[in-house]
Amino acid sequence: WSRKLEACSRSVLALFLSQYSNYSGTHNNKRYWFYCWKVVSDLKHMFWCQSRRIHNCTDVGKQGLDNLAYEYGSQSELYRPPKAAFRVTFRLLGLTTEHQARAIEAKISILKGVASVSLSLPRRLAKVDYDTSLLSTKEIALELQRLGYSVELAVQVRVDGMHCQSCVQSIEGQIGELPGVSYIQVSLQDRAALIVFQPLLVTQQELRDKIEDMGFDATLLSQDPPVEDISYWQTDISTSSLSSSTRTVTVWIVGMTCNSCVQSIEGRISQMSGVQSIAVSLKDEKGTITFDPCLTEPEQLRAAIEDMGFDASLQNNKWSSYTYYNHRFLSKISLLANTASHHPNPPDIKVQKCFICVMGMTCASCVANIERNLLKHKGIISVLVSLMAGKAEVKYDTEIIDAAAVTQLIEDLGFGAKLMEDNAVTHGKLDLSVRMTCASCVHNIESKLTTTKGILGASVALATNKAQIQFDPEVLGARDIIKIIQSLGFGASLVKAGFKNTLDHSEEIRQWKNSFLLSLVFGLPVMGLMIYMMVMDSQHHEHGGSMPEEQNLLPGLSLLNLAFFVLCTPVQIFGGRYFYIQAYRSLKHRTANMDVLIVLATSIAYIYSCVVLIVAMGERASQSPVTFFDTPPMLFVFIALGRWLEHVAKSKTSEALAKLMSLQATDATVVTLGSDHSIISEEQVVVELVQRGDIVKVVPGGKFPVDGKVIEGSSMADESLITGEPMPVSKKVGSLVIAGSINAHGSLLVEATHVGADTTLSQIVKLVEEAQTSKAPIQQFADRLSGYFVPFIVIVSLLTLVAWMAVGFVDFDIVKENFPGYNQNISKAEVIVRFAFQASITVLSIACPCSLGLATPTAVMVGTGVGAQNGILIKGGEPLEMAHKIGVVMFDKTGTITNGVPRVTRVLVLWEMARMPLRKILAVVGTAEASSEHPLGMAVAKHCKEELGCDVLGYCQDFQAVPGCGISCRVSNVDHLLQQQSEERFLLPGATTDETALRCELTGCHLLVLDHFYSCLSYSVLIGNREWMRRNGHHIGADVDAAMSSHETKGQTAILVAIDGVLCAMIAIADTVKAESALAVYTLNSMGIEVVMITGDNRRTAKAIAAQVGIRKVFAEVLPSHKVAKVQELQEQGRRVAMVGDGVNDSPALARADVGIAIGTGTDVAIEAADIVLIRNDLLDVVASIELSKKTVRRIRINFVFALIYNLVGIPIAAGVFMPVGLVLQPWMGSAAMAASSVSVVLSSLLLRM
Repeated sequence: WSRKLEACSRSVLALFLSQYSNYSGTHNNKRYWFYCWKVVSDLKHMFWCQSRRIHNCTDVGKQGLDNLAYEYGSQSELYRPPKAAFRVTFRLLGLTTEHQARAIEAKISILKGVASVSLSLPRRLAKVDYDTSLLSTKEIALELQRLGYSVELAVQVRVDGMHCQSCVQSIEGQIGELPGVSYIQVSLQDRAALIVFQPLLVTQQELRDKIEDMGFDATLLSQDPPVEDISYWQTDISTSSLSSSTRTVTVWIVGMTCNSCVQSIEGRISQMSGVQSIAVSLKDEKGTITFDPCLTEPEQLRAAIEDMGFDASLQNNKWSSYTYYNHRFLSKISLLANTASHHPNPPDIKVQKCFICVMGMTCASCVANIERNLLKHKGIISVLVSLMAGKAEVKYDTEIIDAAAVTQLIEDLGFGAKLMEDNAVTHGKLDLSVRMTCASCVHNIESKLTTTKGILGASVALATNKAQIQFDPEVLGARDIIKIIQSLGFGASLVKAGFKNTLDHSEEIRQWKNSFLLSLVFGLPVMGLMIYMMVMDSQHHEHGGSMPEEQNLLPGLSLLNLAFFVLCTPVQIFGGRYFYIQAYRSLKHRTANMDVLIVLATSIAYIYSCVVLIVAMGERASQSPVTFFDTPPMLFVFIALGRWLEHVAKSKTSEALAKLMSLQATDATVVTLGSDHSIISEEQVVVELVQRGDIVKVVPGGKFPVDGKVIEGSSMADESLITGEPMPVSKKVGSLVIAGSINAHGSLLVEATHVGADTTLSQIVKLVEEAQTSKAPIQQFADRLSGYFVPFIVIVSLLTLVAWMAVGFVDFDIVKENFPGYNQNISKAEVIVRFAFQASITVLSIACPCSLGLATPTAVMVGTGVGAQNGILIKGGEPLEMAHKIGVVMFDKTGTITNGVPRVTRVLVLWEMARMPLRKILAVVGTAEASSEHPLGMAVAKHCKEELGCDVLGYCQDFQAVPGCGISCRVSNVDHLLQQQSEERFLLPGATTDETALRCELTGCHLLVLDHFYSCLSYSVLIGNREWMRRNGHHIGADVDAAMSSHETKGQTAILVAIDGVLCAMIAIADTVKAESALAVYTLNSMGIEVVMITGDNRRTAKAIAAQVGIRKVFAEVLPSHKVAKVQELQEQGRRVAMVGDGVNDSPALARADVGIAIGTGTDVAIEAADIVLIRNDLLDVVASIELSKKTVRRIRINFVFALIYNLVGIPIAAGVFMPVGLVLQPWMGSAAMAASSVSVVLSSLLLRM
C-alpha cells in the first residue's frame, strides 16, 4: 500500500505543479481563490481515481507499483512494465515545455488500462504501456489530440514473402501513399517494415491488411521499435533553437501554373495557426514560411499545401519520404512527356482508351491535379485532359483497372465525371492530293498503305488525283503518311479544305437577293400599271369596272391585263420558287407558316386571273375582266427583301468565326531532339500536319500553333483571348500553352498535346456555333400567328364561296345587282359562280399577310435606325424583342467595367528613406521603365512622361528584366533634363531665352564642368515586387508592406522603387474603373434588373472592382465555357440574361445569352457574336438599349393590332357580310385596302422617330 500511495503522491505532485504553473501570477482576490479551488478539485479527482485503481487490484504483491511507474525527461525507467502490457511510442507535434509534459503525464496516466507513461522532451516522444483489453491505441491518440497535440505513431511489421528490392519499393510506394502515413522504411534483410503514421487517420491493423493485400504475410510486432532506428524522428531540438520564437522552412511546390495558384496557397497557409508569414515564388516553385514551432510543424504545412492539389516537399533532405515521393512524381511526368516518341506498349499489357467528361475544372491547376493524381494509380498508363473541352483521355491496363474505376477516381478528386466512350478508337481522316499517271500507280499506293501498321483504310482515285485515308493517330500521323507516299516516288500534299461553317448563309443570301431583284424588276412596272388601272377604273366605273372595248387587243384581253400577265408570270415562276420550296417543306411536316399563306394567296390570285382571262377570251367578251395579277409581284418584292436582309445579318456569324480562326498560326516549326535535349533538326510544316507528341519550337513574337506543354525555356505569353486578363502569363518548363496566344520574349520548346479540332480555339468556335444555332427565328411570333391565321382564312374563303353560290341560286337578284359588268349574254349559273369566286378571292387578297409580315420588320428597321443615331447598333428584331424582358445583366470586367489598360493610381514617396524630390523619382523611374515591354512598365513610363510633360527622358544602360520579379538598370542624364525643365518653368509665357547671353555669364570652363557634371550623374535603379527587393538585399518595413497590402486587397498591383540602394517609392497600378460604370449599375438596379460580374481574373481583384461599382454578385476565375454554363444556368431558372463583354473569351457567352451586348472597342469576334454593339463604349448605352427595346416592342405590338383590326374588319366586308346595307368591296378595292394596310404599318413604325 505504501508503494501505491507513493505513486499517487507522485501523480498528484505532477498535476499540482502543472496547475500551479498555469495559475501562478494570478493573486487578485476572487480569481486567485477560484484557481485554488480548481487545483483542489483536480487533486480530489486524482485521489479518487487512484484509490479506485488500488481497490480494484487483486494481486498487490504481483502487480505492485508497476502499473504506476513512469519516466520523465531523461530519467531511467523505475519499474519495468508487465509482460502482458503493450507499449507504443507517440511523437507529439507541438510539445515544447516541461509544464506541457507534466500535464500530459497526469492526463494519460489516469486513463483506464494505462500502466505507465514516460516522456522525452528533447525528442518530443511519449512511451505508453497499456492493457490492450481495456484501451486502444486510437483512444490514447484521441486523448492526446484533445490536449492540443498532433500525434504520430511508429509501428514495426514483420513482412514475409519479399524476394528483392522490387518488393521493397512496391511496399514503400503503395503504403506511403495511404492517407495518414508519414514515413515508411522497409528492410529486406530484417524482413520488417517501420511505419510512422497518424493513428486517427489509419490504424495498425489497416496497414497490416494493406500489406497482406499485396501478397505478403504481415504480422504486427508488439515490441516497440527503437527510437534510434526511426531516422524520421531524429529532429532533436537544441537549446538555442528552443529559445527562438520562430522558425523558417522552405517547401518545394510543384503544380503551380499562374499567380492565382500563388495567391491561393498564400491565402490558405497564412490562415493556419502559428504561421506568421509566407512568400511563394511561382518562378522558383517554392514557398518560404515563417512559423511558430509551438503551434505547428513543417510537416503540417507541407500536408496543407498538398491538400490543395499541389505536390509539396520539404527542402531538408531528412524528410526522405517526401523526397522519394516527389522524385517518383517527376519520373512519371517525364514518362508522360516521352509519349511523343510513340513507343509501343509492352506486349503483355492490354491497353484501352476511354474518354471521360469532366465537370468542375476552372484553371490549368485542375488539369494538372487530375493528370498528376490519376498517374499515381497502378494501371493508368497516360492521361490527357482538355480544359476547354472538359474532357479527359485516359489509357489504362484492362487487367488492372477499368473505365468505371477511372471515372470514380476523378470523382474522388472532387470533380464531376461521366464516362463518354469506353475502349474508344479515334480514327484520323486525311485527304491528300497525289500526282499519279496510271491505274498501276493507284494499286501501288493502296497496297503500300493498307499493309502499313496504323492505316485503317485507303481509297485512291486516279480521276481526281485524290487519296482519302483513315488512320490511327496513336500509331502514325499525317506527315508519316505523306512520307510513305513520297517514298514510292509520288508527290503528295495536303488538301486544305477551307473553313466551313454550319452557319454559312452565302447560298441563302444569293437566293433571296436574286429573288428580290427579279421581283423588283417586274414589280415596279406592275406598281405603275396598278396605279394607272385604279385611276382608269374610277373614270369608267359606269362600264362596270371593265376596260373600254377600244383598249382590248383581242376580245376579252386588254392591253393592261396582257402587261400584268407578262410581268407577273416570271415573278410567279422564278421569283417565288423559294417560297414554294419552303411552303412545301412546311406542309410536309403538317405545319403552316408565313410561306404557306404567301404561296396560297399568290397562287390563287395568279391562277384565278389566268382562268378568268382565258374564259373571257373564249367567250370573246367585249370587255376584259378584273384580274389579280398585281398581287404576286408586290408580295414577293417586300417578303424577299426581308428574307435577304435577315440572312445577311445571320451571315455575320460566319465572319466572326472566320476571324476567330484567323488567330490560329498557319505553320509550325517541328524539331527533333537528341538525348541531351539538343536540337538535331528543324522542319517547317503547316499547322494541320502537326501531330500529338511533336516538339514545336516557338520563337519570340510568334504564335503558339497548338495547345501543349513547355519542355524547355522560359518566357511570357499573352493569353488574354482565353482568360480575359491583359497581363502576360509566365511560361516555364511544365507550363501549359494555348494555341493562338503570342510568345513574348524567350524561345520555347513545346510538346503538342492538343491539335486540330481539339485546340482551345476550336473549342471556342464550337461554343459560339452551338450558341448561335440555338437562337429562335426573328419572325417567331408572326409565324406562330400565321399558323392559326392561314387555315382560318382558307376556311373563311371557302365558306364565302359556298355561301354566295347558295345565295345566288336562291335569290339571283342580289348577285345581279352587285355583279360588275352584268351581261345578258352570260348565263345565270356562270354569273353566280364568277361572283362567288370573286368574293372568295377578295377575301384571300384582303387577308394577305403583308400587314402581318411588315409589322415586325418595319418597326425593327426604324428602331435600329434610331439606335444607330445614338451609338447603338442592333442586329435584327430578336434582340429588340428580347431586351425589354432582361432580368439579369452579366458584365465582363476587363475592358467592359474597367478601361482594360493598366494605369498608375498612386505614387507613394517614402520620405523617411528617400533623399530626392518626387519629380526626380518620376524621371528616374520613367527612364528605367521606358525600356520595358511589360504592360505595367509601359503604364508607369506613360504616367511619368505625362507628369513631367515630356516625351523623351534620360538614358538607360545595363537594362535587365526578370519575368515575374522586376527590372534593374542604370539611369543617367536625368538631372540635365530636370534642370532644363526648371529653367523653362520660370520663363514668362511667350518669352524666349538668349542662350548666348546666358553662356556669357559663365566662363567656358565653368559651363563645361557643369554640363559634364550633369551628364556623369547616374543612378542604380531597381523596380519590382517584394521578392525582387529581398533578392537584392532590401528590407521591407511593416509600414511599407501594409501600404502595399492595402492596394493589393483592392485588386491593384503594388511595386517598389529602389534608387542607389535606397528604397524610396511605392507605385500602385490598376485597371481603373470607367467613370460611368457605377451609374450604369445603379440605374439597372433601380429598373429591377440584377447585375452580375463574371470574369476570368482572380477573385480578389474581381471583388475589389465589383465593390467600387456596386455589384454584389461576382463570379471570378471562370473560363469561356464556364461563362456559357452560368448563362445557361440562369436561363434554366426562367430568367432572361444579357451578357456585356468585349473580348474573344466573352464571345461564346455573348452568343449564348438571350441578348449579347458588345463594347465597340472590343475585338471583332466579340462584336460579330453579339446582338447589340455599343459604338460609343459607354455602359449607359446598355440602359438606353433596354429602353429602346421597350419602345420598339410596344410599337411592334401596335403594328400587329393595326394588322389584326384591318383583317378583322376587312375580311367580313370582302366576304359580303355588309352587302345588304350597301357596303360592297370590289376586288380592286381589296388590293387597295391591302396596300393601305401596309402603308399604315409603315407610318406607325415611323412614329418611333418622334
